[in-house]
Amino acid sequence: MADKVKVFCIMFNNEDKREYSAGEVLSGHVVVEVSTGVSVQIKAVKISTRGCAQVCWGEGTRQASSPSSAAIANTSSQCEQVEYFSISQTLKETPDGEEFISLDEGHYEFPFHVELTQMPLVTSFKGKYGSVCYEVTAVLQRPLNQDQTVNREFSVISHIDVNSPWLLSSVSTNNKKMIGCWIFTSGPISLNVNINRRGYCNGDSIPIYAVIENYSSRLIVPKAAIYQIQTFMANGKTKSHTKLVASVRGNHIPSGCTDTWNGKTLKISPVSASILNSSVIRVEYSLAVMAQIPGAKKLKVELPIVIGSIPYNGLDSRSSSLSSHFSMDMSWLALALPEVPEAPPNYADVVSEEECELHSPSYSQSEELERQLGGPAFAYIQEFRFQPPPLYSEVSSHIWCLTLLTKHLTYSE
Repeated sequence: MADKVKVFCIMFNNEDKREYSAGEVLSGHVVVEVSTGVSVQIKAVKISTRGCAQVCWGEGTRQASSPSSAAIANTSSQCEQVEYFSISQTLKETPDGEEFISLDEGHYEFPFHVELTQMPLVTSFKGKYGSVCYEVTAVLQRPLNQDQTVNREFSVISHIDVNSPWLLSSVSTNNKKMIGCWIFTSGPISLNVNINRRGYCNGDSIPIYAVIENYSSRLIVPKAAIYQIQTFMANGKTKSHTKLVASVRGNHIPSGCTDTWNGKTLKISPVSASILNSSVIRVEYSLAVMAQIPGAKKLKVELPIVIGSIPYNGLDSRSSSLSSHFSMDMSWLALALPEVPEAPPNYADVVSEEECELHSPSYSQSEELERQLGGPAFAYIQEFRFQPPPLYSEVSSHIWCLTLLTKHLTYSE
């Protein structure tokens, strides 16, 4: 009898683990507890681990014939299912030559160990017209009674790194609307919106940069919102469902005024990560900025965003591009500056021989110079021949005196 089995359930070894990824190991045990004073006969204990996506919706006219029943006329269902993996294991079975195994009263545990497929998996999700589910099913086969079955779901995440280059790029858009018709039109209302990147995670706040211009004759109210767009595909047809995730409202903008959002934040509520790798279900997100206009259709712009699972590390494409641009712009400096300063050219190398003789001091002038210096002038000047020009503050008084003396002897002649 089924009531002889007091407990029949599935336990995971790591109950605190919230999500699994492709290639990871899911382990646990099937628990069977037999009531006191009885025994249970079983043939086997088996489990199957399965992951699949399925969508289904109805199309047509539904007409109720009575309060207790409904007759469906001209209705067709669009359904599709994709299986990602299915793994079966036998944890306990009857030995050869025996018809059953007897379990006396007590507590029994049958361990299992399942390695998920290495193929990319789709993130777990439950939507309006479909779902992506992963579950372990345990079956207790009985020889004389109906088999007992128990299921337990587990979550799978397909990681999206918001630090990927395509998710770090900024997104911007704009739109304009004229209010009224014919000769009764007033000025335009315009939206110009920008966000620094398109990849975010749960709990992040999106800084919104926007310029909202109201040149109409009406009072408008700006608003920003995040929408989840669920798209289901089956038999070549699609079905969509849009859900509001979070919103924030701005200040009223009177006629002829402009409002600027310099990073107005909108926090992302806990939602499922974007699903972009499934053939039957897509989960996408959109940031909408709109201007609500009394008596007219609202003006709206939308920017696509992606909800990922690997958080932003603080280095965006803008900072990296700026750093690379700066390093490239400064590369000329390394080429322009030599490692070792070169000595200035010799005076005789840059002037003609006639000019050199014209400005060279005579022999009598050289003798006078050596007498005043107290030694050979060449030996004194040789020390500075191949040195670069000194800084202004480092000019020696001896060189200053030598320069004045040379000029005096040259012009006195």
